[in-house]
Amino acid sequence: MVVTARALLFDLDGVLVDSTPVITRIWEKWAAEYGFPPEQTAREAHGRPSLESIRELLPDADHEALNRDLEQREIDDTDGVVPLPGIVALLASLPPERWTVVTSCTLPLAEARIRAAGLHIPPKMVTSSDISNGKPHPEPYIKGAEALGFPATDCIAFEDAPAGIISAKAAGSRVVALRSTDSDDALLAAGADWLVDDFLAISASFDATSGTLQLALP
Repeated sequence: MVVTARALLFDLDGVLVDSTPVITRIWEKWAAEYGFPPEQTAREAHGRPSLESIRELLPDADHEALNRDLEQREIDDTDGVVPLPGIVALLASLPPERWTVVTSCTLPLAEARIRAAGLHIPPKMVTSSDISNGKPHPEPYIKGAEALGFPATDCIAFEDAPAGIISAKAAGSRVVALRSTDSDDALLAAGADWLVDDFLAISASFDATSGTLQLALP
């Protein structure tokens, strides 16, 4: 199957990089420290800005201080962060101005994980530092598309979490969902248009005449 788009928008964790083991162990440890069920807390926090999760879990706490502590734990722990299979080759085939990252991480954390995976940091990345409303709100993907100079409706987003899929779909983008984090049922229920295991069977080419990307999906 070949689909076209003007630009591609990539979530970070579970899409460009496999950081699930890092996120899980840090959130589970944090949850245990504050008396929350570790596995459930880690699962529900995935794909959302950590500050939003902290506000919901501890409404009367010093959210900013707790978030700084949690973020520093994540920046300090990049052990096991690797690129997802096939993503290095896919990104190398894209014009640099036609893709970016839209992540719920802060800018320092996003840069730490991208560097740990050996990937290129895009110049117009959208992080939680750039938005007022995190995923599943459409703002992150609207701003990600605007950063590249296109409407979100002309973009394809790559996501792995229901919150991110809902965000991208609400912005008007089509969504390729990676089976790296959640079940097929959860991804489809959130609105994913296509499901893939990784990037090994995905290829892209750029048609300079039409100004569009041709994306071959399995």
